Amino acid sequence: MSLTIMFNKGNFALFIILLLIFIGFGDSFLPKPLNNASLQTRTAINNLVLGMFPTWEPKVKPHQRTEKAIEATRTGGKVK
Repeated sequence: MSLTIMFNKGNFALFIILLLIFIGFGDSFLPKPLNNASLQTRTAINNLVLGMFPTWEPKVKPHQRTEKAIEATRTGGKVK
């Protein structure tokens, strides 16, 4: 049996659908050794995707201007 017969369009689509079901919902209905594998696979994929996007911090503090205005109002001075 060659790979071209094994992985035609229909078989490949079925494989992808089964893989998505295994990763997404496998821990809820599969028996014990497979549900742990499904959960670990999903967790690893989540960590991989989250690792691609580092946490973004703005250069300016978003509430800094408001806090300065409140402080200036309390003290009776001007906003810098």
